Amino acid sequence: MLSRVAERIYWLSRYMERAENTARLVNVYSSFLMDLPKGTQVGWDTVITILGNDEDFYQQYEQADERSVTRFMLAQKNNFSSIFSSLQMARENARTTREIIPSEAWELINDLYLYTKDNAARGVARAGRNSFLLKIISCSQQLAGMLTNCMSHNHAYDFVLIGRNIERADMSSRIIDVAAAVLLHNKDEADLPYENALWMNVLRSLSAYQMYRQHVRVRISADDVIAFLLKNEQFPRATFYTLNMLANATQELPNNEECLRSVASTRRRVLEADPAQLLAEGTLHEYIDTLQLDIAGIHQAVNATWFSRESLAVTQTQMQSQSQV
Repeated sequence: MLSRVAERIYWLSRYMERAENTARLVNVYSSFLMDLPKGTQVGWDTVITILGNDEDFYQQYEQADERSVTRFMLAQKNNFSSIFSSLQMARENARTTREIIPSEAWELINDLYLYTKDNAARGVARAGRNSFLLKIISCSQQLAGMLTNCMSHNHAYDFVLIGRNIERADMSSRIIDVAAAVLLHNKDEADLPYENALWMNVLRSLSAYQMYRQHVRVRISADDVIAFLLKNEQFPRATFYTLNMLANATQELPNNEECLRSVASTRRRVLEADPAQLLAEGTLHEYIDTLQLDIAGIHQAVNATWFSRESLAVTQTQMQSQSQV
């Protein structure tokens, strides 16, 4: 398999996961804001800040109100993190790798892109937002199942797993960061009566509520939720689980030493985290920032090992040798 093909499959997987997770984030934040008591100082600017899109957003909009932020995240063509842009780029990567992925996968991605192109603007309105976002989430999950069950589990599929789990680890940490930012912004309030609702929405945004209750079996608390979403070894959207999947997929590829070291270092950081202490000291936001840098470091290792020009020749030779064994 050519390195450029592996890179396109990797980004196809990342963009599809990004579209799904952005839909999850917008959906849960919409629900969360409706659950808050009147007068609470929480706005849509929190989402823009957590996603690191402040500069791009404020070049196009004067203020971060609900309609502006949702349009920016759902339908903005020149926002490379929007759902529309993510699906547009996923479609292009799928189009150029149609001989590698199942034909049904290409058809699903193409149909979802066309649906988004026709309906993203309507999804900005509150009345149609939930159904639009659920469609994105449902089709993204359908694609993941299709690739798992209908694609040969070869090197190409390894890059599907690597792309999906890097993006998933990154966005799961950002969803935790949204909650951390809300708590920090309102730290002067007496008892934060909406805190349980906040963490319940975080769990639901990751389809984790039922699994959390099965594993933890106690009332929802901030440190238990954070520990579950960071350290659980069985839930597919927990950070530690995604890192294990990354290690397993990377293990199957040649020239993997640097990437495996980066994954191992990030796993140690996750295991050493003490959620109760991070909350007590008010340093959860800083910890998540550091974790996101570690995840970005894994991407850089993947890019340098398998996609950069310097590594093309040796990687392609090793992949061809393995495929012949």
